[in-house]
Amino acid sequence: MSRFCLEDRVAVVTGAGSGIGEGIALGFAGVGAHIVVAELDASKGEVTAGKVRVLGRKALPIVVDVTLGDKVQGMVDKALAEFGRIDILVNNVGGMHGRIAPLLEMPEAMMDEVLKRNLKGTFLCSKIVGRVMRDQKRGNITNISSGATLQPYLQNVVYCAAKAGIINFTRASAVYLAPYNIRVNCIAPGHTAIVGSAQRLPMFSGQQRAGRDGVPLGRSGYPEDMAYAAIYLASDAASCVTSIVISVDGGPPLGNIILENAEEVWKKVSGY
Repeated sequence: MSRFCLEDRVAVVTGAGSGIGEGIALGFAGVGAHIVVAELDASKGEVTAGKVRVLGRKALPIVVDVTLGDKVQGMVDKALAEFGRIDILVNNVGGMHGRIAPLLEMPEAMMDEVLKRNLKGTFLCSKIVGRVMRDQKRGNITNISSGATLQPYLQNVVYCAAKAGIINFTRASAVYLAPYNIRVNCIAPGHTAIVGSAQRLPMFSGQQRAGRDGVPLGRSGYPEDMAYAAIYLASDAASCVTSIVISVDGGPPLGNIILENAEEVWKKVSGY
C-alpha cells in the first residue's frame, strides 16, 4: 500500500478553491503531498490552503488565471522557489461558468470563453509545468474532463466538445511526454454533488435516477471520489499507466426505457 503514498511530493492543483479541485487537493494532502493551491479567487485559495495545513502538509496559495501564459509561468516560478520541484499537476480548471445556450443561439464570445477555460488552460499548464517535469525526468499530469463527452449536454455543445478535446489532448500528450518519464491521464467525472448535503442523498426511484442521466449506482459522485482516482493516477501504484481515461460517474448512463425495464430488478437487489 505504500505505493499509493505521495509523501513529500509537490502537487499543483488548479481550481483548488472549491469542488473537485479542493477535494483532490485535500485528498493529496491526506496521503502526504504538499499543495500549490492555484486559484483565481484569492479567498477560496486561502481557505483550501488552511485546510491543507491542518492536515500537516505545506500549502502555497497562488492567485492565477490559467488562461494566460505569463500568469501560469509566474505560478510555476513561485512554486519552484518554494519547493524546488513540481511532481504532480492536476488540470482541474474548466466548466461552463454559467454560460449556457443552445447551439443556434450561442454567441461567438461565449464559445471562445468556454474553449479558453477548458482547453487553453489545460494546454498552458501542461506545457509550462511539463518543461519542469521534463528537466526533472519525472512527473505526473492528470486532466479533468467530463461525463458530458459520452452523454452530451445539449445546452452547451461547445462545453462537450472542449471536454472531449481534453481527452484526446491527454492521449496525444501522454505519448509525446512518455520518453521523459511523464505520465498523463484523465478523469471524467459524472454529476458531482459539491454543495449541500441534500445532493448526497441516494436517488432511489427510476425517475430520480433518470434525472441524473440514469446513474446505475444510484447516486452522484462526490469530490472525494475524484480524489481517490487522482491519488491512484499520481502514485507509484500507477507507474505503468498513461493515456487512460477513468470515468468516475456511477456507471454508464442509461436511457429511460432501460431504467423502466430494470426498475423492479433494481429495487429487489438494492432493498428499496
